[in-house]
Amino acid sequence: MQIAIVLYPNFTALDAVGPYETLGHIPGAETSFVAERTGPVLNDRGQLAIEATRTFAEVPRPDIVVVPGGPGQADQMDNRPLLDWLRAVDATTTWTTSVCSGSLALAAAGLLKGRRATSHWLALETLAGLGVAATGERVVFDGKYVTAAGVSSGIDMGLALAGRIAGDQVAQTIQLMTEYDPQPPYDAGSPDKAPAEVVEYCRTRSRF
Repeated sequence: MQIAIVLYPNFTALDAVGPYETLGHIPGAETSFVAERTGPVLNDRGQLAIEATRTFAEVPRPDIVVVPGGPGQADQMDNRPLLDWLRAVDATTTWTTSVCSGSLALAAAGLLKGRRATSHWLALETLAGLGVAATGERVVFDGKYVTAAGVSSGIDMGLALAGRIAGDQVAQTIQLMTEYDPQPPYDAGSPDKAPAEVVEYCRTRSRF
């Protein structure tokens, strides 16, 4: 089972690494980071690079595709090499997935039209404008399309999908081995829970 995690300049690291650490532990899985060109790709803070070991052309039939989000996603909305590859591989993928604003790239490729999907809470209006039934749910399954909300939800998406593919016990084992047992010190992880001034501050800094 081949998993292809897309990289592009200014991606958000956890969007890619969360699914890598969950889906990548499914027995028999082979995970590749793919991009237009091989080599290191810098994240959105310009301080961390992940190596793209294969080009899009070298991965023509992945079983699972993961598209992370990040500030660099905006530049991918009309990136023909990426969008053409997403359309081509989607014809044979078992699962096509995204994290955070990565769903905007899937929508730009025409893969989510009329489907239910999620994204970062600040990107939901933009997602809806692309013909998607946008929802603020944390992880959304619509057929073979699986989308996750903002950044950290990529871990939840990976575990949920691992359970669908390999069964609950495998997914629970992955969760335990990563000791994914969230106990956040604040209850401000969604706009419905965070203080109004924090929500407004985030909106003023939004790129969407």
